[in-house]
Amino acid sequence: MPACLYAVGVGPGDPELLTLKAARVLRAADVIVAPTGTAEAASYALGIVAGHLDRSRQVVLERVFPMTCDEQELQPHWDATASEMAGFVRAGRTVAFVTIGDPLLYSTFLHLLRSLHERHADIAVEIVPGITSVGAAAAAAGIPLGMAAERLAILPATYEEDKLRKTLLDFDCVVLMKVSRVFDQVYALLVELGLERQGVFVRRVGSKEEELVTDLASLVGKQLDYLSLLIVKRAGARHQVQGPGLEGPAPRISNL
Repeated sequence: MPACLYAVGVGPGDPELLTLKAARVLRAADVIVAPTGTAEAASYALGIVAGHLDRSRQVVLERVFPMTCDEQELQPHWDATASEMAGFVRAGRTVAFVTIGDPLLYSTFLHLLRSLHERHADIAVEIVPGITSVGAAAAAAGIPLGMAAERLAILPATYEEDKLRKTLLDFDCVVLMKVSRVFDQVYALLVELGLERQGVFVRRVGSKEEELVTDLASLVGKQLDYLSLLIVKRAGARHQVQGPGLEGPAPRISNL
């Protein structure tokens, strides 16, 4: 492959959901860069792709992006990692930055891409799409995201409450990403709108810790996993999808 930077979506957690193209790029890359929230925590994305890497040949780097919404605090981390990756590419080495889900849907890579465009416009960047947690969670729960004329909205759960209320009223299916920190407020809004029985909470989809919960009231007041989302489906259109011959353990389901 010509020297460039690949942003590789590695899916939500199950190594078998890695695409063939992603696996090929990862095996061929000279440098693998993976994000993590703290220096002490292993990279979740790196764990998904570990079986495709050759550490005797490849440089594997984990770079810290603190778990904060403060962009001023995060900007130096984005800029430093973008500069480091650009340096490798200019030296003729192919770099693969791995990110869970898809690189273009609420991912860390989007901030790096902005830094690359602003500071390293000469660096070629190719996006390798990945299976999103949205699609994987819907499959695990058996919930159609959109049928016929139904309208689908995907948004961060920290959305302004008035706008979130309108979205829940206007759309047939709403997927709330990064719901853990504001779950109690979201649940109160669902109760207000009579939608508290129309939601499925999904944590760490595709991993051994995958769990689906429909008794949303049982989650109020608890510390929830960062890697979680909530699907709210209106109008009784929640259909169970049963796949014949599927292998592997069944997901943990509460009150579904």
